Amino acid sequence: MNSPPVDAGAIARAAGLLRDGKLVAFPTETVYGLGADADNVFAIRAIFEAKGRPADHPVIVHVADLQAAAVWASELSPAARKLADRFWPGPLTLVVARGARAHDQLTGAQPSVGLRCPSHPWAQALLNALCRESHDPCRAIAAPSANRFGHISPTRAEHVRADLGERPSGLVDLILDGGSCPVGIESTILDLTTDVPRLLRPGSITREQIELALGCAVNLAAADEASAPRAPGRMARHYAPRKPLELVEAAQLFARVHNLGASHVAVLAPAPPLPAVVHWWIAPAAPEQYARHLYEFLHRMDASGAERLLVQRPPRDPQWAALHDRLERAAAAFSGKFDDAD
Repeated sequence: MNSPPVDAGAIARAAGLLRDGKLVAFPTETVYGLGADADNVFAIRAIFEAKGRPADHPVIVHVADLQAAAVWASELSPAARKLADRFWPGPLTLVVARGARAHDQLTGAQPSVGLRCPSHPWAQALLNALCRESHDPCRAIAAPSANRFGHISPTRAEHVRADLGERPSGLVDLILDGGSCPVGIESTILDLTTDVPRLLRPGSITREQIELALGCAVNLAAADEASAPRAPGRMARHYAPRKPLELVEAAQLFARVHNLGASHVAVLAPAPPLPAVVHWWIAPAAPEQYARHLYEFLHRMDASGAERLLVQRPPRDPQWAALHDRLERAAAAFSGKFDDAD
């Protein structure tokens, strides 16, 4: 999926706004980020206020390259450098011991910081412009996803505009429109602060790929593991639409549609649509394509006239782990509220 050509004028304006402490929404390969100058404590606070984000949640620091990452960390271990060489720029966030420049507002007062080098050309252009115009090659952008806390993540500029809005009436000073995000789900987050790396959030870069790159095992951190650093997207309820979403096994889907009423549901499933269901989206068979379009599907389903959203549970193979993670968290807000008599 190709993004539109980078608009140099828009990038220059965005870099100027960041230097002035303003908020800029910009595309990455994963989702759109709500960005602020990572050095500006007041701008970071404005991100939390705009999103309604809990104050103790850390935000990911986006850097232009490994040289910049080293400034925000106390040190980068051989494992961190190996993974950066293999997967950066790209959708992998490395949680490392924080350096002096990584302040409490970024880290949620934790001793660690999450670092990522995005590959999207608009994100790279924005980082490079900010570094160049501030005469600081290690300048960085703090950026969680550009949506209200817990809502569906944005993969298009219009998603940001609908959820947060653009000034003068909205909460974002500028929204850069770089087209649809090609990966479509948030980055993999890997904790490198322990002897054995821990996967905090699955993503398009898989646990198996990381193990192969490192030549060692990677543990899967439990959601309630007290010793694991807090990281974005680990709450049980997250990525949620406004309307109730239910994950349904394939064998139960048609019965569930019948019980709820075909005119009342929106469905995401690989099966051919039932004639009576007006709102039906065909789920891609490949996990990469499914991930690329997942949030787009959820946004459209949420905006449909349906009262309930049904998603057929994807395959349980390891390459679908990140999609299971996002869908289960999206459905968690409504779990336990369904029965066959609804």
